[in-house]
Amino acid sequence: MPVDADVPDIQVQFIDEPDPASDALGARGFGETPMTGVTAAITNAVFHATGKRVRDLPLTHDELL
Repeated sequence: MPVDADVPDIQVQFIDEPDPASDALGARGFGETPMTGVTAAITNAVFHATGKRVRDLPLTHDELL
């Protein structure tokens, strides 16, 4: 299972150009976008290992029994 120690160092960069498509603060985050496929990959791996499809998160052992 992935843990915090598996995450590489994160660098924050600020760009001095406003983004008209962003929210009221003029900021846009990109941190969650690459993580959207991780949950699906883990639950698919659990399905292939156990044969049980779990569609609710968080994934717990109670749902597999």
